[in-house]
Amino acid sequence: MSEQTTPESTASASASAAEPATESHDPAVPAAYSAFMRTGWGDRELDLPPHPVTDLAAARRTRLAEAFPGERLVLPSGTYKQRSNDTDYRFRSDTAHTYFSGNQTSDAVLVLEDGEAVLYARPRSSRESDEFFRDRVYGELWAGRRPSAHEISSSLGIEVRHIDSLPEALSASGKTRVHRGVSSYVDSLVAPDETLDGDLARVVSEMRLVKDSWEIGELQEACDITTLGFEDCVREWDNVLKHGERWLEGTFFRRARTMGNDIGYDSIVGGGKHATTLHWIENSGPITPGELVLLDMGVEGHNLYTADVTRTLPVDGTFTTLQRELYDLVLTSQQAGIDAVRPGLAFADVHAASMSVLAHGLEGMGLLPVSAQEALDPESKVYARWTLHGTSHMLGMDVHDCGQAAPEAYAKGTLAAGMVLTVEPGLYFQEDDLLVPEELRGIGIRIEDDILVTDDGSTNLSAALPRTSADVEAWMGSLRL
Repeated sequence: MSEQTTPESTASASASAAEPATESHDPAVPAAYSAFMRTGWGDRELDLPPHPVTDLAAARRTRLAEAFPGERLVLPSGTYKQRSNDTDYRFRSDTAHTYFSGNQTSDAVLVLEDGEAVLYARPRSSRESDEFFRDRVYGELWAGRRPSAHEISSSLGIEVRHIDSLPEALSASGKTRVHRGVSSYVDSLVAPDETLDGDLARVVSEMRLVKDSWEIGELQEACDITTLGFEDCVREWDNVLKHGERWLEGTFFRRARTMGNDIGYDSIVGGGKHATTLHWIENSGPITPGELVLLDMGVEGHNLYTADVTRTLPVDGTFTTLQRELYDLVLTSQQAGIDAVRPGLAFADVHAASMSVLAHGLEGMGLLPVSAQEALDPESKVYARWTLHGTSHMLGMDVHDCGQAAPEAYAKGTLAAGMVLTVEPGLYFQEDDLLVPEELRGIGIRIEDDILVTDDGSTNLSAALPRTSADVEAWMGSLRL
């Protein structure tokens, strides 16, 4: 999925401000009201059990520190991002920060130095200031109860200090690397060094390439919930036909929020010609009988691991002859790509295997201006007019995971047991493409699954969703009863 950036919230990511974040239309707070609000509250300090990732995160921090001995490493979680005026998007912590700490609270910063880890956090305020009942961004009565420093520490097994003390900690002498682009506040505290900071971003990406057993379990759970979300959509097909793409988007989102943290990316719901737009996220069109609908959707679990699955369904529940032929070609291409997933083979082999099938299929349809062999030459690639994108990307806590890894470790690297990647070839015939027969125009088909590299091959984590045309038809028929 394409990444989008939004401005950070106007609320400071640093320490609690002298005045709480309020708006001009908020009622006045007389001294008597303020004083009264600060009295008569009980203590709710909790001793939280260790988070399941606590020991794993500690081991990850050790490995990261060993990669940069004697240096200070700074990984912020980020702060709120403004949606409009005084409203923010729901917060989602930075992947690298959470991978190495387990923390998902906003405005926190993980600092590794001299083999020690400190989490500088913004815990809930005491009742000795107005923040808890006046601050729209951080106040407990406005935004919910933030954990205390003690609660964060007892859950994550890490020393916690108030974010107020971060500037002093970062002003000390020593080589400092910052995971930049996450928090403008943190970025402003340390002069940038493109080489130092770039190396840190690369290493934290590469460390996530191989998943441990706990991570694989998280990804499997995300895929299982995603399967339920797809089933929900088909069960509501009568409403889908009435309300269109929006109903599919909303139905899947309900499952994601019920059983997970969120959707892992904006759902792509492409009915008819919209399926030929790779990242169609407007999802405002109709679902029309006789056409296909492409659903590219994934649930993000509570620990931020996401699924990424695509199915292309016949709106009528049964493929036409032409739709089936095209679908089966894409399925054969996908299976060739899945068969190329095994340790020791090149990441690029997956794409090559899938594209070979599609190029020869396009040749058989009489669409290529040259032979399939010529089209597959890297200096030609004319077949890509109808395939457009790469077949695979890494998957994990980000839908496009490990994006800052060096090419030699990822795109030009080899697969290893524990890696998880998508396999998602597609065919896309634009509605205005005069080089294809009219009956093909406006058809888009993609099939995508999440594949774990194992010691001797691969496992399809999203295999619970049917893939063959016959199985898709039977599955839709059973759910629409």
